[in-house]
Order: sequence, then structure tokens, then C-alpha cells
Amino acid sequence: MAAPQQQSTIVTAESISIPSTPLGGAKNDDSNANGDLNNLSSMRTVDPPTRDAAFAYLSLAIPASEDNAQVRSEYRPFLLSDDAQQTDWVSQLELATATEMASRDLHTTPTGERIKVLVLYGSLRSRSYSRLLAYEVSRILFRLGCDVRIYNPSGLPIKDDTQHSHPKVQELRNLSRWSDGHFWVSPEQHGNLTAVFKNQIDWIPLSTGSVRPTQGRTLGIAMVSGGSQSFNTVNSLRVLGRWMRMFTIPNQSSVPQAYTLFTGEEGDERTASRLMPGGHRERLVDCAEEFVKYTIIMRAHFGLFNDRFSERKQMDDSEGQKQGHEQGHEQGQKINGADVGKI
Repeated sequence: MAAPQQQSTIVTAESISIPSTPLGGAKNDDSNANGDLNNLSSMRTVDPPTRDAAFAYLSLAIPASEDNAQVRSEYRPFLLSDDAQQTDWVSQLELATATEMASRDLHTTPTGERIKVLVLYGSLRSRSYSRLLAYEVSRILFRLGCDVRIYNPSGLPIKDDTQHSHPKVQELRNLSRWSDGHFWVSPEQHGNLTAVFKNQIDWIPLSTGSVRPTQGRTLGIAMVSGGSQSFNTVNSLRVLGRWMRMFTIPNQSSVPQAYTLFTGEEGDERTASRLMPGGHRERLVDCAEEFVKYTIIMRAHFGLFNDRFSERKQMDDSEGQKQGHEQGHEQGQKINGADVGKI
């Protein structure tokens, strides 16, 4: 007797039963006929910070009367005249939350030190768009109360093993050691960061004796390119930052076809060679604001974040060897037949 044939079932979209509410029973108004594809039901509720209007347009910039004249002349080429600064687009930004945080940090830090930021760019061209973008982000950081210093890579020798005492090398290393955080801006050439920029990074050592010039610092990143938008360079900057044990902020800025997004060289300091209004400028503001917030939080805990098991173990082992060697001297211990107490 032939076995009974099973009736085939045709599955259609209409035959699939999809629950109208996500797991947990909470209905998601944003879900559609396909369910909660974006997993919005898992998002936690976040209350935005309360903004104090008193800080919205406040500037915490270092006034010329309180600034170091030499530092201002050598490391702050981004500064505008007082009149231009008061009406510049940077002064019109609503930055209440970051400004309040920076103000509180400035007045509660035991030493009253401002956030120290080293800005690096990666081009030696007379009209360098990475330099112009570095100037723009520096103006925002400066308004938020940071002590911003831009390093000029002109004259820095190509990395080798003989010119560690070169003045430009020592200048760069001292600035890195001085800083609480870096902000890097590199052009993209041949799909990646430029040699001018990488050369600066190569001259900054991962360790100098017991000092790690970059460990625990915060890092902001941005790039410019002449073609369509790319993220190769900012991705490479993230790799470099991680390798140097820096905390790179989640946000980033990529400015494509930069030659079309900056104004010409004609005009006054408020209008010449400036980043035009638009989404790319707003993203740069986001990055500067985020950088300041993270640095305020991280700076107070440099020691905590730099405390690592492997390094503690290495230090303990070294200390143990040192103590054992000292005891050997005192007790006349013999090692390989030699009395180390007599050495």
C-alpha cells in the first residue's frame, strides 16, 4: 500500500504572523510591517542635559592680557582680531553644555589649568586646506577655554635615528608631553594620510624613559580630500591613535572636495579662507565640542586609565630584582661563583 502523500504548504508573506509589539511587550510606534528592524526597542531612554542660557554664547578664550605673548605669536596663528572675533561665526555657536563643563572644570581644577591641546596638520602647501581646517577647529576649542597650540611641521627632518636633538623634533615632543589631548587634521593623498603628517607621528615616541608622551591623551580627528568623500585617512588616524594608547573620540570630520568648501583668499579675516556654512562645518563643531567633553572627564583620571596590570607586574618584578641585587651586595651573595658583595 502506498504511503499517504503529505500536503505541501506554500509559505507567503501573508501567512507569517509577526507580533505587533517587540519583545518585552512595549509597543514601538516606529516599527513597521516588517517588525522592529532597527532594534529601537532596545534603546535606553536618554534625557538631554539641561542647557543654561548664560553659557550658550559665552567665550572662555584666553584674553591677550593674560596670555603668554611668545606662545600667542608662535602657536596661535588662528586668532582673529578682537573686533573680528566678536562677530565671527564661531562666536555665534550655541555651546552651552560644553562651555558650562569647561567653566566648571577651569574653576574647580586644583591648579586652575586649562585643557592643553596640541593641533597637528599634514601639509606644507602655501594654501593648505588641512591647515585651514586646523585653524577652524582651533578657534572653536579656544573659545571653549582650551590652551590651543598648533605645531608647524615645516623644517621637521625626516624620521631617522640620529636627529633626536633637532630643535623641531624636541619642540614637537615637548608639546606632546605638555598636552592633555591632540587634534589631528590630515589631507588624504593616494587614499591615505600624507607623509608630512605621518612624519610628525613617527617622531613622537611611545615612551621616553618612564614617560609615555601620548598615553591616556584624548584625540580628535579630521581629514580633507580633493575628491569625493572618503574615510580612509580618519580610519588610519584611529589606528595610529590606538597604537599610541590615546582615547580617540567617536565622532570625526571628513571634508570632501575641500577646495570648493573654503572661501577664497580675498576679503578680511572673517571671510577669507574660511570653511563655508553647511553640514561639514557643523560636524566639525560637533567634534570640537565632543573632544572637550571627553577631555574634561578623562583628564581628571589620567592615572586611573593609565594603570595596567601588565605594567604593574613589570614594575613589581623590576623592583624585586633591584631589592634582591641590593640584598646580595649587603650579604655577600655568590652568583656563578662571584661574590656580588665585593663587586
